[in-house]
Amino acid sequence: MTIRILLADDQDDVRSGFRLILDSQPDMSVVGEAADGATALDLARTLRLDVVLADIRMPRLDGLELTRLLAGPQAAQPTRVVVVTTFDLDEYVHTALRNGACGFLLKRSGPALLIEGVRAAMAGDALISPQITVRMLGRLSEPPGPAAGPAPLTDREQDIVRLVARGRTNAEIGAELFITPGTAKTHLANIQAKLKVRNRVGIAAWAWETGLVTPRSER
Repeated sequence: MTIRILLADDQDDVRSGFRLILDSQPDMSVVGEAADGATALDLARTLRLDVVLADIRMPRLDGLELTRLLAGPQAAQPTRVVVVTTFDLDEYVHTALRNGACGFLLKRSGPALLIEGVRAAMAGDALISPQITVRMLGRLSEPPGPAAGPAPLTDREQDIVRLVARGRTNAEIGAELFITPGTAKTHLANIQAKLKVRNRVGIAAWAWETGLVTPRSER
């Protein structure tokens, strides 16, 4: 299976660089490019795509709104969107995750992480650049948002959420909790349904926002 990718970035050299990296992979193919968000939206709705890589600051329609339209709760046919940007502002990370992004990568993170981010999106996982995983999501819990009531999760599910918020993969979660990766994946599906989030990035955001994971606990 070839992963079909759309690049949305207003810089020609960035799109060219990403195309070289992704097209070099035997299981990936860049099938479209857009220099602005509106064009990206049109292409995403007409091309048969698997993943959209979207910059944030683009003409006509920014990447955050593009993400909401393609991957948000109201999207009729949700598309996997990975935000790839130079800017790691708290508000951008938070909005991207809430708008349904299945990854948030910094352009400076390098080719390997870009490829890994695409593969994670296809696998139903999500990847956030290591530079911002703790720093950016940690700030969402300063101070923690008010709880709506008792935690809707079991103790085991809360353990899994804590590990997800720290960037652990299903295999790593399984190893730490002495369960199989398949069992971890099943727990994650149940957690997503309870929290009404699309993916593990939304789970991580919930953990930081509610104070289940805090900067202190990461030290």
